[in-house]
Amino acid sequence: MTTVTQPTNNAADLSAITEEEIFLGHVGGKLSVELTAPLETQRDLSIAYTPGVAQVSRAIAQDAALAKQYTWTDRLVAVITDGSAVLGLGDIGPRASLPVMEGKAALFKNFAGLNSIPIVLDTNDVDEIVETIVRLRHSFGAVNLEDISAPRCFEIERRVIEALDCPVMHDDQHGTAIVVLAALNGAAKVQGRGTAGLKVVISGAGAAGVACANILLAAGIPDVVVLDSKGIVSSGRTDLNSVKTDLASRTNPRSLSGTAADALAGADVFLGVSAGQIDESYIASMAPESIVFALSNPDPEIHPSRASLYASIVATGRSDFPNQINNVLAFPGVFKGALDAGARRITEGMKLAAAEAILSVLGDELATDKIVPSPLDPRVAPAVADAVAAAARAEGVA
Repeated sequence: MTTVTQPTNNAADLSAITEEEIFLGHVGGKLSVELTAPLETQRDLSIAYTPGVAQVSRAIAQDAALAKQYTWTDRLVAVITDGSAVLGLGDIGPRASLPVMEGKAALFKNFAGLNSIPIVLDTNDVDEIVETIVRLRHSFGAVNLEDISAPRCFEIERRVIEALDCPVMHDDQHGTAIVVLAALNGAAKVQGRGTAGLKVVISGAGAAGVACANILLAAGIPDVVVLDSKGIVSSGRTDLNSVKTDLASRTNPRSLSGTAADALAGADVFLGVSAGQIDESYIASMAPESIVFALSNPDPEIHPSRASLYASIVATGRSDFPNQINNVLAFPGVFKGALDAGARRITEGMKLAAAEAILSVLGDELATDKIVPSPLDPRVAPAVADAVAAAARAEGVA
């Protein structure tokens, strides 16, 4: 059982954190394993290990389903990466990515009570990654793919989902998308308008950008335009990979072409999930009462203080500004709900239910500077887990 301490969300404290304090906080890693049964007597030893354990192993050998009851795999999440797209650091490799994966495992335990194991793979080969995960299947109950670069992440997730009979989710894609949808619903509700008529521009056609476009379309927001480094992703371009070609066929209903300036003129929503900067004049050209989600971290696409000059509601991925879009609002509850329901996969309906649950927690607290709950709000993960489990049962994947 992994143990962690509760983090702080105080901006003043964050500004006072020293480099020495950060490194001291990581000495020896951030995870440990604790016993759930005593090992104090010879009798304890005989039950937990030989000869008693042999009876349990024989029973599982005869009935594989008993592993869920007599091992920890049914509640264990494998947090798996190849270290190719870590935070804003890029391709830093498996060894350097391990502190981030340990942190993810700590969040699983703290917010959802789920045990998880960080696994870093020393390969970028899609076939090798998929084969390794499949061969490890009997060691875990769910897979959280993390920090794998696009476009490989799409194929890896798809193939792992097809190969395994357990919940699998690439959190950089779907965790981000779930919280973005919750925040956008919250922002629109504060403004007293619906989301269906919003003109949304997404800067970034990588893992998060594609997933955000997909969930917004699934939520009934049809006017979504996606930007990559060369401009608007449109069906008229001949330089698109297969993922972007598919995206172009389902987005950009007004057939726009050109640059970010062309996309943002008159738009209602800017969603930044790329490392690129957005010119302030582009934000100024957006429609009245615009909404800006500049989520690149630590350096947003446009600084919140500048975006606030033109936008009615501003959100970032940072903890030192209001409206933090943080994946921790989604993934602990999503996996807990999926495991509670015994779900074989995580569906689009389960993700939509998660987004609704995140927003529902706020109730009367909803405001322009609080369109989603705090990442530390203890009400969020249970609400998300209940909604996801109910959706899984309703969709017949439990």
